[in-house]
Amino acid sequence: MMNLSLKLRFVFFGVALAFPAIAPSQEGTLKMSVHPKQAYTFVDGKAFGPGNRSINLPLGSHEVIVANYGYNFYQKEVTIDSENRSTVLEVNLEPSGAEVSGPRGRIQIELGELGTFTDAGKDAVLLNGKTVNYFVGHVDEFNHNIHWHQELIVPPGEHLVTVTREGKEVWSGTVPVGANQRVIVTISNGKRKIKDWPRGTELGAVSRFKAGVASATVVVAPVTGEISTNPPKIDCGQTSLVKWTSTDAKDADVSHMSPVPVVGERTISPKETTTYDFTAHGPGGTAKSSATIEVNPTVQASLTAEPTEVQYRRIGDKTIQQPNVAVNWSTTNADTQSVTQFGSVEATGSKTVTVTPTQTDNGAINETITYTLNATNACGGSETKTANVHITGSIEPIPQVLLQSIFFPTDYPSESAPSVGLVPSQQESLTALAAGFMKYLEYDPDARLSLSAYADERGSSPFNQSLSERRAASVKDFLISKGIAQDKIETASFGREKPLDKDTVNQLQSQNPNAAPEARAKNTRATWLAYNRRVDIVLQPKNLESLRFYPNGAPDSETLWQLAKPRDSAIGQNQ
Repeated sequence: MMNLSLKLRFVFFGVALAFPAIAPSQEGTLKMSVHPKQAYTFVDGKAFGPGNRSINLPLGSHEVIVANYGYNFYQKEVTIDSENRSTVLEVNLEPSGAEVSGPRGRIQIELGELGTFTDAGKDAVLLNGKTVNYFVGHVDEFNHNIHWHQELIVPPGEHLVTVTREGKEVWSGTVPVGANQRVIVTISNGKRKIKDWPRGTELGAVSRFKAGVASATVVVAPVTGEISTNPPKIDCGQTSLVKWTSTDAKDADVSHMSPVPVVGERTISPKETTTYDFTAHGPGGTAKSSATIEVNPTVQASLTAEPTEVQYRRIGDKTIQQPNVAVNWSTTNADTQSVTQFGSVEATGSKTVTVTPTQTDNGAINETITYTLNATNACGGSETKTANVHITGSIEPIPQVLLQSIFFPTDYPSESAPSVGLVPSQQESLTALAAGFMKYLEYDPDARLSLSAYADERGSSPFNQSLSERRAASVKDFLISKGIAQDKIETASFGREKPLDKDTVNQLQSQNPNAAPEARAKNTRATWLAYNRRVDIVLQPKNLESLRFYPNGAPDSETLWQLAKPRDSAIGQNQ
C-alpha cells in the first residue's frame, strides 16, 4: 500500500504540471525627455501628459507628438519591440509665431470635484478642435488667478473647450468670452462665471507662451483668412487663380474644392459664375472670406499644322524618314475642346506629331491627313477648324546584301605581294556585296561585316595563320576601297584551324547551283582544299552568313582550284 506522503507528492507534482506557462510581457516603455518642461506628449492621438515621463505602450509602432502652444510641434514614429522594450526620446521644441496683440479675454479652468484626483490637472486642453493640432496646454496651466498667473488668453468670441486624457474626453463645451472678460469654467459640472478682467487692457503685444515657477500664460492668436481670385472675370473656358492665405490656422476648406491646405492656390475653370467661401480653423477660432469668379460666354478657335507638305520613307520594317508636324490650336471661351488624333486638349496648346501614312504596302505615298478642332462651352457656343498635311514619299523593300564567301588561289596573297590574290570573279562578288551593304546601311546604320579567313591544311600552322590574316586584310581593304567605312568591318583569322570537313564540302558541291567540270569533280581532294582557301562573310547583327558555294562557273575558277600556286600574272592585283 502506497504511504500517504508519497501520494501527496504525486498529487502536488500533477497539479504543477497543469499550470500554464507565463507569457512574456507584450508592453514596453517610452521614456520622454522634453523641453520646455510643460511640453505635452501625445501617443497615437491620445493625450498622456506634460513634462518628462515614462509611458507604457504595447509593442509595435506608435506615432508620438510633442506639443506646446507657441512652439513647433514635434512628430515621430517610434517602434518598441521585444528586443528593445525601453525607448528614450529627447525632444527640444523650437519657439514659433509672433507676439499676439489684443483684443482678448481669458478662460480659467477649474476642476471642481475632479480636483480630488491629483493627476486631473495634467489633462490636455484643446481649443476649437479635437485633434492634437488644437492643443493649447493642460488644465494645471489655466486653473487659478492668484499672484502667479496661470491663464489661457483667447480672442473674444465663442470657443469650444475640450479636456481630454488618454483617449477619454473628460469635458467639452462652448465657452463665450468677451473682450477683457475672465470666464471661469468648472469642468466637473460645466458651470461658468464671468468676471471683468482689467489685465486684458494692460497687456500690449505678448508672447504666445510664458512659464515661470508657478505660473503659465498661453496667449492664443486669432485666426485670419483671406481668399482672392485673379482675374475675377473670365470668359467661359478660361482659368482663374484662386488664392487663399491664413495665419494660425490648422485646418481649412474652400467651397467646391475642400479639403485644402491652410495656405494655397489652385487654377480653375468654372463653367458658371461661382462664389468660393474660404474658412480657416485654428485654436484661436474661425476666419471666413469669400471671392467670386464671374464667367462670360462665346467660343473662338484657330488651328494650324506646320509644315503642310512632308516626306516619309520606310525601308522594310524600319522608318528612315518620318516627319514631325507641329499642330497649334487656341480657343477662347471654351471649356471642352478636342483635336482628332489627340482627343481632349487644353484650351490653348501645341503638339508635335510624328506623321505616319496609312499605307503599308511597298510603293509611292500620296496621302492627306486632316486635323479637326472642335471647341464648345457650357454656355452653348461651338466652333470647328481644320488643318491639312500632305504626305509624299515611299515604302521600299529591304536592300539585298549578296553574301558570297570569297575564295583564294593557293598561297595567295604572299608576304612579298599582299595586294595580289583576289581574282576578278571574287572582286565582282565583293563589289556587288559592297554596293548592297552601302544601301543596307540606310536600313540598319548599326550593321557591320564580320570576316573569317581560312587556309587549307598544307603548310605549317604559323605559315597558314599569316596567310589567312593576309586574306582577311585583302578582303577588308577591297571593301574599304568600295566605300565601306573601316569601322564597319571586323576580321578574324583561323589559318588551318576549323576547316570544312570533306562531308560538308561534298554536300555543298551537291547543292551548288553551278556544277564543277567533270575533270575537277573527280578530284575531291583538290576541291576540298579549294573550299578551305576562303573568307566567310557574316552580316551583323542579324548573323546572316555568306553562301560557301565554290564559284565553279567563274572564268577564273580553275585558277582558284588548282593545287599548285599560280603565277602572279594569272591572278592580277586587287582593284
